[in-house]
Amino acid sequence: MTILLVAAVIAGGCTWVVYRLVSARISTSKPMSTTLVVAAAKDIPLGAVLTTADLTTMSLGGTPPKGAILKQEDAVGRGVITQISQGEPILDSQLAGLGSGGGLAPTIPQGMRACAVRVDEVVGVAGFVTPGMRVDVLASGNPPGEGASQGVVTETILQNIQVLSAGTDIQRDAEGKPQQVQVVNLLVTPDQAELLSLAANSLKIQLVLRNPLDTQVTKIPATAMSNLFASQAPTTHARAPRGPAKHAEKPYSIVVMNGNKTTDEKFASPEGQH
Repeated sequence: MTILLVAAVIAGGCTWVVYRLVSARISTSKPMSTTLVVAAAKDIPLGAVLTTADLTTMSLGGTPPKGAILKQEDAVGRGVITQISQGEPILDSQLAGLGSGGGLAPTIPQGMRACAVRVDEVVGVAGFVTPGMRVDVLASGNPPGEGASQGVVTETILQNIQVLSAGTDIQRDAEGKPQQVQVVNLLVTPDQAELLSLAANSLKIQLVLRNPLDTQVTKIPATAMSNLFASQAPTTHARAPRGPAKHAEKPYSIVVMNGNKTTDEKFASPEGQH
């Protein structure tokens, strides 16, 4: 009984000490602060203009992300320049300036231009181009001056160009299906826009799809029509000189006498001697 009594006293003392330590720790810890931010009530597509039905609020613990919008009135009426998923906090960098409206224009960065290019819907990969992809621009035509003798020449005039929209659609296809389009808007600099406009007026334009991770720009030489058939030109083989005509070999014969029996054996002779 004495041992049990001592054990109970020790256990009670340990419990009291642990309780005091935990209570002191809880009483000294500060509650985590939360911030009420504006979030997307549903999936908001690129180019949409925000309304109150598109917005909701959510509490975030700790420090809110940089550029988070705290009041709904600061987001209503602004165009969306990047797709926003449901429940995602809305940042100021994801919205165009107030009064910019929606559609394609607010998605154009400062100092850039959106240049429309007419493409053939059955040539190349035009039907598979969707917003956000990267393409190279090829121009084909007859060069002026001395280069006209080469025939049609194709040259890569622009590389690693971002696609803003395909046709009248500036959204990505949710099912990933290709769309047949005749106009593609490309994001270019003002200098590139002049080059692209000049080529589109007099040359045939074709888009070449590239990997979005492949951003390397290299010097690609132009290819002429004459180069395609250079390796297929007929070749003339020199004939070996003919030597003097060889005369027919003359056979020679040997008379074999075996007793009273005589036979005549004939053999071929390269020298034609008998």
